[in-house]
Amino acid sequence: MLSVIIVNYNVKYFLEQCLLSVREAMKQVSGEVIVVDNASQDGSREYLESRFPEVQFIWNKENLGFAKANNLALAQSKGDHSLFLNPDTIVAEDCFSICLQFMHAHPEAGALGVQMIDGSGRFLKESKRAYPSISTSFFKLAGLATLFPTSKIFGRYHLGHLDPAHNHEVDVLAGAFMWVRREALDAVGSFDERFFMYGEDIDLSYRLQRGGWKNFYVADTTVIHFKGESTKRGSLNYVRMFYKAMAIFVDKHYTSVTAFFFRFFITLAIWFRAGITAVLGGLKKLGLPIIDAINILIAFIAAKYTWNGLVKPEIVYNRDLLGMAFPAFTVVFIVAAYYAGLYDRSQKRGRLIHSTVIATTALLVIYALLPEQYRFSRAILLLGSLYAFVLLVLSRGWMRRLNMIEAEEEEKLGTVVVADLASFEDASSLMETAEKRQRILGRIAPQEDDGPHLTVLSHLDTFLQDVPVREIIFCQGGISYQEIIRQAKKLPKHTRLRIMAGGAKSIVGSDSSKSSGQAISDAAGYSLGGPSARRMKRLVDVLTALLFFITWPLQLVLVKKPIGLLGNAIKVLGGQCTWIGYSTEMSNYNGLPRIKKGILGTNGLPGGRHPDADDGLYKLDQLYAREYTIYKDLYLIAKGYKWLGS
Repeated sequence: MLSVIIVNYNVKYFLEQCLLSVREAMKQVSGEVIVVDNASQDGSREYLESRFPEVQFIWNKENLGFAKANNLALAQSKGDHSLFLNPDTIVAEDCFSICLQFMHAHPEAGALGVQMIDGSGRFLKESKRAYPSISTSFFKLAGLATLFPTSKIFGRYHLGHLDPAHNHEVDVLAGAFMWVRREALDAVGSFDERFFMYGEDIDLSYRLQRGGWKNFYVADTTVIHFKGESTKRGSLNYVRMFYKAMAIFVDKHYTSVTAFFFRFFITLAIWFRAGITAVLGGLKKLGLPIIDAINILIAFIAAKYTWNGLVKPEIVYNRDLLGMAFPAFTVVFIVAAYYAGLYDRSQKRGRLIHSTVIATTALLVIYALLPEQYRFSRAILLLGSLYAFVLLVLSRGWMRRLNMIEAEEEEKLGTVVVADLASFEDASSLMETAEKRQRILGRIAPQEDDGPHLTVLSHLDTFLQDVPVREIIFCQGGISYQEIIRQAKKLPKHTRLRIMAGGAKSIVGSDSSKSSGQAISDAAGYSLGGPSARRMKRLVDVLTALLFFITWPLQLVLVKKPIGLLGNAIKVLGGQCTWIGYSTEMSNYNGLPRIKKGILGTNGLPGGRHPDADDGLYKLDQLYAREYTIYKDLYLIAKGYKWLGS
């Protein structure tokens, strides 16, 4: 009997797809499925519990961490084998039966892991690993493992010298898919709860070997692991937690002298990696705006010399004034472009034109409001904006060619859906909800049928040579998971894989092992879920809070609790709450886009409503989220003005 144990934390759409694949795989073995939820705040319980009656759910009231949550499920499990599985994984129909056969054929095996691929079909190196010795860790940190990935010495951390297409005895198995014999667990113990996250799989692998068992990497089956969704890798928090886990492992299993040097090395590694992570994170967030700011500043300077040199050479401009005005106008241009959506992750054709128009309008309005002595030339402003647009277009084109930034959404080639007719309609409906149906080029039929299709699955390779699509959605309703995984391994380098299980209400995927996962669901149809709406809502919050500060003496008369208003304005500025939130708490956990707690609800009133009103208020919250505009917030703030101090 097999016990599949999954720990969930705020990834309900990925867990949905995972459980649907596990349901298919469990048809070939006897067993149970246990999900431990670590106090998710994304509505996982409401979304999943009723849809998976065969699953045993444990709903924790706090985040216990990976090790403790697994042990909690393990204590009530009954299987002769335990599989610790990540929620952002997809398994094939024959995965569990293959693993069970391997364990029966190898009684010396205490645990096994399998070949894992990421959301773009690339092999995940952590499918097989060695223990983190000082030399192994140094080679990895120094980049030698990257330079010589197949070296038995330099690439030892990921055992790069072992062919991933064959089975091998290895040291460390990944916690994302870790199959352990119950007899072995009873002998060496379960996960060490000192590890909150990361390192517990290394520790258990080590103890299994020390207990006389062997760990195996099995390439006979493959699992898709949308790595990067359960935890945001590359963040400072990830670096800190990972190396802290390594320190616990070293202190536990190495001699005192070795542990001392290893801890010293790990401390240096933490600071080194944290520094790199901070720099790269800053460049990722600010790099494009900084490049744009340089281009805009150059554009204004060029406009001044063009206008002053060719059109109005007789005018002498105040250099000090221009020295202050050009940087100031550059900042205004960047801020206006940001709020116009120029730096959203998803770009649409025309966004740069739209942003430039908005930014130019903002500049002209500010210019018109300036005192006469601080004005110099509207022509320079307009010419500078035109030059800025040209430079931004050229620089973005150059950066796209070098793959430094992604192409605009409409410039990307479209999406094809591998599905039968019924599943294709389900996927198209979800894409339409997310306003992405126009990207669908057509259907790839699993086999010849009477419905319209571009080609059949057996000809997909040839089709992709002629039509290099950007994204493929595989619908399991018309094709097996085993075939999806087989096809994923063959996808061209920059083709994105998306999966929609039969009966699922979402489409999931991730673009690489380093990017966080993405999900398309019916929640995508809410305006409030978009980055532009969230940005504008935050802008309204900040500007109105500042207005209340400036006019606070007036609020002493107009608001019922003026001191409370001051406190609420501070909370809003700090991002702890918003002026207008949902009227009922269930809205944040029942499919609507999540927002901060509101001073007022969508009915324009503070909390304290009668419980019988919850259903009606939820519908009001739905309407607010679906049709959100900044005018709704302004109207509701005005409507509930006297209650803003509550």
